[in-house]
Amino acid sequence: MKQLRIAVFFGGVSSEHEVSRVSAATVLRGLAGAGYETLPVGITKKGVWWYYTGPLEKLPDGSWEQDPNRTRCALSPDRGDHGLWLFAQSGARCERIDAAFPVLHGKNGEDGTIQGLFELAGIPYVGCGVLSSAVCMDKAVANALLDAAGVPRCAWDWAWKSECADFAPLEARLAKKLGYPIFVKPANAGSSVGISKAETPEALREAIAVALREDDKVVFERFVAGQEVECAAIGNTAGGAETPDVDVRVWATRPGEILAGDVFYTYDDKYKNGVSRTVIPAQLSEEKLDEVRHWAERAYQVLGCTGLARCDFFVEKGTGRVLLNELNTLPGFTAISMYPKLMEAAGIGLPALCRHLVELALARAEARHG
Repeated sequence: MKQLRIAVFFGGVSSEHEVSRVSAATVLRGLAGAGYETLPVGITKKGVWWYYTGPLEKLPDGSWEQDPNRTRCALSPDRGDHGLWLFAQSGARCERIDAAFPVLHGKNGEDGTIQGLFELAGIPYVGCGVLSSAVCMDKAVANALLDAAGVPRCAWDWAWKSECADFAPLEARLAKKLGYPIFVKPANAGSSVGISKAETPEALREAIAVALREDDKVVFERFVAGQEVECAAIGNTAGGAETPDVDVRVWATRPGEILAGDVFYTYDDKYKNGVSRTVIPAQLSEEKLDEVRHWAERAYQVLGCTGLARCDFFVEKGTGRVLLNELNTLPGFTAISMYPKLMEAAGIGLPALCRHLVELALARAEARHG
């Protein structure tokens, strides 16, 4: 049986460029442990693509960009090529690949952008498709679909940048509908980037300005006092090619609990300072753990996810209500990231997880294109 070749894309033009490099090193080790040949493709913050063959230790700090073991490259949209064009001094050549694994967090990586390029190229890829990636990235669109499907979540609202310019009527509407404090988020951004908690109208104005640095649409959410818990979901909503070797069903792990080191679970908590702690399973009753899992699987299916997603929830204090926060379609794979930790707690180690994700990508492609 031939060794499959998996191209791993990391970095990217995104506010989450740095954490993508850390995640990619983990995924590359997992794929190698699963027996795949890997082709690392780094994308700089300026959008320059490099095929990199140097030490993985140079990925996290970005020093790979100065390593001589790199070659300019581009993914060919020609389905006949089915691979990467490498532009070396000795000439150009095409390296055929069997599947792509985008480890690109945030914009241009989990918003359907690069997924569209993979579709044009006819290359199977790990994770959600174009539409579900774009929907999950846009919190306003995702919230509207979840509301329509009856998935419980907190009260929310949204506004375009042009509407935010007229602050007084917007503030009056939000104060009446949501009350203070209000969480303010860019509609399209990655994990906790550009998010603020506003306690007053003055703070709300500033929070909107912060969110608008990331996107032209802003989402507002009612503050929820409760536990932050997360599930790791996996599987193909639309199914996949019928094979006894690949389980394509959708399922979610038991939730884990985030013990944040700040007033809310910040980007730095998740990826940089290590202040936050995790507890698996979350400190909830068995009945409540099952309820969270149920809504994670339901939300995953409503939004048409394939491959993987991390499903984030609040369990409200006092009422015990389970409220969905959001789905992250390309969750972190760092040493402190919840998705691989939750899967490991469910008995699926990193190499096995990476293998299953690749198998899901291949099964989805086979079912769609034959």
